[in-house]
Amino acid sequence: MSKQEIIQTALKRLWFGLTWIPERLILARYCPYGDPVIFDPRIFPWSARLEKHWKCIRLEAKRILTKMRTLPNFQDLFAEVDVTDDDRWKTYFLYGYGLKVEAHCAQCPETTRLLEAIPEMTTAFFSILHPRKHIPPHREPYKGVLRYHLGLIIPRGNCRIRIGHQVIGWEEGRSLLFDDTQEHEVWNETDHWRVVLFMDVVRPLPKIPSAINGTIVWLLCRSPQVRRAYNRQLQWIDAAGPVEEIAANPCHHGSANERWSHTLSADAHP
Repeated sequence: MSKQEIIQTALKRLWFGLTWIPERLILARYCPYGDPVIFDPRIFPWSARLEKHWKCIRLEAKRILTKMRTLPNFQDLFAEVDVTDDDRWKTYFLYGYGLKVEAHCAQCPETTRLLEAIPEMTTAFFSILHPRKHIPPHREPYKGVLRYHLGLIIPRGNCRIRIGHQVIGWEEGRSLLFDDTQEHEVWNETDHWRVVLFMDVVRPLPKIPSAINGTIVWLLCRSPQVRRAYNRQLQWIDAAGPVEEIAANPCHHGSANERWSHTLSADAHP
């Protein structure tokens, strides 16, 4: 084991030690919605707003799909996370642990507007799975945030996620909220792309537990691993070269919204 690997292992053990007490004794115990594997998304009022505007978000996501060759794989940004090693899980980050990716947000103004109205949001990106992609079982280390997915492009067929012992499929325009410290696994066994808006949001808690959790999340957002991932993202943006000017989002044009909404519904898969 190299010196760097030894240091990383020691830091992980230190982190787990620091978070174990608040996680086990405070977070699950005091969450007003209990500690289920899958939560009702309606505990967050903004979930209804995202579902209402999901076609606007999907329109911006579909524009991103035209730039697939310039998008980083998940492990290109998070090299320390051993969950995938091929080029079939692409990412388009808007926010990463509280850090705004300005260039990407400028390309997705409607999605960004909706995200920035979510006070609990720490991370948000378009998660794009290639056909026949499998993400093996994994889990996140800290219970202070919940994982949110909004289905944007969901192919028909065997496209699903296992969370704990529950296996479910996504639905376009519908929310999924779950505890990502539970083991989860993903399959896209179809011939089409799967795209979701992927978010991490701070777990709802009473005032004092919320303050403790907020401090831990604040520290995580300022960790060296997060900073390295953010810098890698900026390097990918620089390597991709100049970005073309985006067209106006039809969401802003009244009756035109009906025309593109109908077209988008008829063309669910790129």
